[in-house]
Amino acid sequence: MEAKTWQDEMGTHIDWMLEGVTAKMIDWFWSNMEKCNLLWHPDQHEPLQWAIAPVHGSPVGSIHIAPQTWSDGTRQNLYIRMEDPAKVPAEIKELIIYEHCTIVGGLGFGPESIEKGVPFGYRLHQWEKADYGVVGRSSALAGTRKETPEEGMIWAQHCKEEIGNWEVFLPQLYKLYRVVTNTQYNPFADLSVEGKGKDTKYKYIR
Repeated sequence: MEAKTWQDEMGTHIDWMLEGVTAKMIDWFWSNMEKCNLLWHPDQHEPLQWAIAPVHGSPVGSIHIAPQTWSDGTRQNLYIRMEDPAKVPAEIKELIIYEHCTIVGGLGFGPESIEKGVPFGYRLHQWEKADYGVVGRSSALAGTRKETPEEGMIWAQHCKEEIGNWEVFLPQLYKLYRVVTNTQYNPFADLSVEGKGKDTKYKYIR
């Protein structure tokens, strides 16, 4: 993995490149996170559960519970929702430059946050195929709360380790699960986007 972290007025961003990983594998990952959350970050993640599971063809609206402890020692039991790119703030859509993306919103730290449903922050992950694998960018962006630059850098360290681990486990895990043809247990959604800026939306999810 190669990665570079930078910050601007929108938040914290990581540009990354992975070898041996395809865009389709990353698409698959976002609907099957419970199968590999411990592999994604073995040192800081705990087992993931779905409060609202994704369905085959679309993870939009799904909510996962992702307990984790970051490098500063803070444990968070995050409720995180998969967002529809067409419905997030326009300034977030303006940041999408690659062919595939997922946008997740951090809702809070307990089941009551599901009812409130207003993200305090967003994470935008985007990627597309390259000759060697994939190229992508991950961004930490403000919702109702803006992170400090210091908080952004703590997230960036965590995220770089997650993204780097895709190289380690994702090709093998994706290949193993191809034998499971029941989409109730092995869902998939193509997360390609179309349009630019305020008109960005999923190409195959309606």
